[in-house]
Amino acid sequence: MAKTARRRPTPAIKLSRWKWVGKGPQDRPLSGEMIGRSKAEVAAELAKQNIVIRRISKKGNLGGSGRINPNDVMVFARQMATMIRAGIPLLQALQVVAESLKKPAMVALVQHLMSDVSSGSSFSDALRRHPKHFDRLFVNLVNAGEQSGALDQMLDRVATYKEKVESLKARVKKALWYPTAVMTIGIAVTMLLLIKVVPEFESMFQSFGAELPALTQMTVNLSELAQRYWLVALGAVIGAVLLLKMSIQRSAKVAYRMHALLLRLPIIGDIMHKSAIARFSRTLATTFASGVPLVEGLDTAAGATGNKVYERAVIQTRQDVATGQQLHFAMRMTNRFPPLAIQMVSIGEEAGSLDAMLNRVADYYEEEVDNKVDALTSLMEPVIIVVLGVLVGGVVVSMYLPIFDLGSAL
Repeated sequence: MAKTARRRPTPAIKLSRWKWVGKGPQDRPLSGEMIGRSKAEVAAELAKQNIVIRRISKKGNLGGSGRINPNDVMVFARQMATMIRAGIPLLQALQVVAESLKKPAMVALVQHLMSDVSSGSSFSDALRRHPKHFDRLFVNLVNAGEQSGALDQMLDRVATYKEKVESLKARVKKALWYPTAVMTIGIAVTMLLLIKVVPEFESMFQSFGAELPALTQMTVNLSELAQRYWLVALGAVIGAVLLLKMSIQRSAKVAYRMHALLLRLPIIGDIMHKSAIARFSRTLATTFASGVPLVEGLDTAAGATGNKVYERAVIQTRQDVATGQQLHFAMRMTNRFPPLAIQMVSIGEEAGSLDAMLNRVADYYEEEVDNKVDALTSLMEPVIIVVLGVLVGGVVVSMYLPIFDLGSAL
């Protein structure tokens, strides 16, 4: 029986950054940088631009350092859409985009894509080999664009989708981190006072030889505890945070419970609800409008909700739709989606404009998230003053009470 030969992975194209100096038309001095495989390739490319080369020097190889974030992928999609729309062949478009990139990790990623495409793979297959950076939605839309001959439109659609989703994520992160930052700053300032400032007052109080007021004595006791155990407390907090993070990453049950807890929090929970619905609606609208089957689109939308509770609800919806139920009815059966979203989806199904209605649902809930985040920010401003006032002011007042008592005794 003949063995199937294993295909060796195509090595990435080695690109380097080159610095060049030359003369252009009318002997105008020119200089710049270019990415290329070799000095000869750079010289040939510059010659096409009627540039007389005086010197080309290698600045260094382009490695894969740096972290690729979703914004990098969004910009890449937008640039590729522009190149394809201009009629530039795919491989050449990748080369041009690689030359315009500044982040070495993105350049290395595009190198791998170029290698795969030059070896005969389709663009979608090349993207599929990098699931860490190109999710199922990205790959599916590119695949649909290749088959329909509308690759530039699909890449533009992906870029727009990424832009909206990342903007929504940023607003939700702001809502989550704002109160956390307030409490952290308050606790840090209080600990600093207890560890550094209170001991100075304590030595002065000992010289009085009088009994300290109850509030002052409590502060002094807290200061002694803080001085002894602040490292232990800090280590315990960091350890607990890391343990919780690892548990969420490794245990689906823990992740589900934590996400369910977030949904029950006042104000923040409402933001998380609306954010999940907006992301679900935006993702499903994008996939459905691109010709991706509804069941497959629900698969993609499940992972895009950003919340395990809603992810499970969308998976349940997908299973019901796969058995023949209408989308709005399947959504209602999960008891997770609000009546407004269900009603708009129902209208979209009846009118044959499901993608348009889903986009309207996403727009509505994204605006709701904006309003909630703004309200939370406004609410937290007086809370900051109160928290810092109670923590810092309480310590300061307790330190001055013995001095006031001494002054009144005199």
